[in-house]
Amino acid sequence: MIRYFTSGESHGQALVGIVEGIPAGLSLSSEYINRHLQRRQQGYGRGGRMRIETDRVEILSGVRFGKTLGSPIALMVRNKDWANWTEKMSVEGSGKNIDKIILPRPGHADYIGTLKYGFDDIRNVIDRASARETAMRVACCSVARKFLEEVGIFIGSHVLSIGSAELKDRKIIDVKIQKLLSANAWSVASEADKSEVRMLESSLEEKAISSIKACKKKGDTLGGIFEVIISGVPIGLGSYVHFDRKLDGQLAQAVMCIQAIKGVEIGDGFENAKRFGSQVHDEILSKNGKVIRPTNRAGGLEGGVTNGENIIIRGAMKPISTLANPLRTVNIVTKKTEQSRYERSDVCAVPAAAVVGESVVAPVIANAFLEKFGGDSIKEIKKRVK
Repeated sequence: MIRYFTSGESHGQALVGIVEGIPAGLSLSSEYINRHLQRRQQGYGRGGRMRIETDRVEILSGVRFGKTLGSPIALMVRNKDWANWTEKMSVEGSGKNIDKIILPRPGHADYIGTLKYGFDDIRNVIDRASARETAMRVACCSVARKFLEEVGIFIGSHVLSIGSAELKDRKIIDVKIQKLLSANAWSVASEADKSEVRMLESSLEEKAISSIKACKKKGDTLGGIFEVIISGVPIGLGSYVHFDRKLDGQLAQAVMCIQAIKGVEIGDGFENAKRFGSQVHDEILSKNGKVIRPTNRAGGLEGGVTNGENIIIRGAMKPISTLANPLRTVNIVTKKTEQSRYERSDVCAVPAAAVVGESVVAPVIANAFLEKFGGDSIKEIKKRVK
């Protein structure tokens, strides 16, 4: 089964990852991974860090002549900003001449991290809790994503709302989405990538950008909601038998683990809670001898198992906790109330979070697929699928 680990600090030398369990014979290149790394860096409202970094992956092991070997794959993304932090983030030395950060930001892991690990310098928490870590998560998960594409499963995403900029009626974009899905879910992502905020409706895009501009002037931040769509998923992945193998639970956990995500729904989860059952459940009909679903309110999963429809997942991202106009906090040394500090940050990162969302669901689907079909090589797996 596929699993991956990430290591590295936001201002350290590099981000490092290891991906285990990828079958042998999968075509894989750094260019493929770099394309998704670049997508993660896009979006109106990103901060100064994006002007410094141009993330590029180095594949260190597990691939030979463009094909995976079946052994662990080691990846590295170097931090260009390390040149400005060499002394502050040095692996060696005592750090006694380095100023300690003692003002935690409300809403961040700063305060609770110092309590948990007994630190007297919040920098230790900041640099690992940072969403910079998602660059390596995207790199690692792109390997699983490439495997899925090899067996006909594609992933895409788009942004539904940023702050108060949201559609009152989804019908405006649903027609466009269905047309794009006639190819696959990647078509949705490709279309969304044309927008600075990864939105599919131009009037909504303009409103979102205006909101971000106004927010930046106030020294504030904005969150929003994104939607991930997975197409080509066969019936029967996941389990209704064991709670920990329910695929919807695993997908929700993967999305919730993205920094600043505070809510996840499958299909029309929250809206369905307001409706009658007769308005919620997707009828099962027969057309020309084939079973069809006229609706997909369940988001492609019933009882924790895929039902053959597109999987729909939404993530709600809170506003970033680093504010240019800081909130009040407590000095961890003096215990007195002070204004929090400002750490270079984004105003809005919802478009980037959507790309991270695409990425983190890939290993979950890939593992459910391998559980059902098995195989040590791409050639063997394709035979079993056929």
